[in-house]
Amino acid sequence: MDPDLIRRAPRDRCSVAHALAVLGERWTILVLREAFYGIRRFDEMQRAIGCARNVLADRLATLVEHGVLARVGYRDEGQRERFEYRLTPMGFEAFPVIVALMQWGDRWLPAPGGPPIEVVHRGCGAKVHAELRCEQAHGALTARDTEPRPLGKVAAPKRKAARS
Repeated sequence: MDPDLIRRAPRDRCSVAHALAVLGERWTILVLREAFYGIRRFDEMQRAIGCARNVLADRLATLVEHGVLARVGYRDEGQRERFEYRLTPMGFEAFPVIVALMQWGDRWLPAPGGPPIEVVHRGCGAKVHAELRCEQAHGALTARDTEPRPLGKVAAPKRKAARS
């Protein structure tokens, strides 16, 4: 593997940078966490994560704009129409990322008294683990078991012509 080939990959095509542009902010991750816990309404979300209303409104708008959440109208009896925020298929696919962040935090930045929650399989009650697997089902891969491999052609840097 040519490490320079990876470094030359265009930054505007970096999947990590694109994902962070949408999800890579503290309040955004906490909004997603609450959505996975079943919180859908603005006021409930604001109470749960404790951020300013304008910040929450901005984060929700960004997640809706990028298709991570859907804004769906509802009306409680005798009230005006309001909106709740539901995970889209794109949003649901962020679940392993949230679980991995939670488990990393539990291990390396533990809260006093231990983790406040754990994620378990509804079917059997066993704890869920975020882990990487290859397409051949080799599980629990680490960074040492993997390597980045560029896809397609990456343009080589232009060299100045030698003067004669």
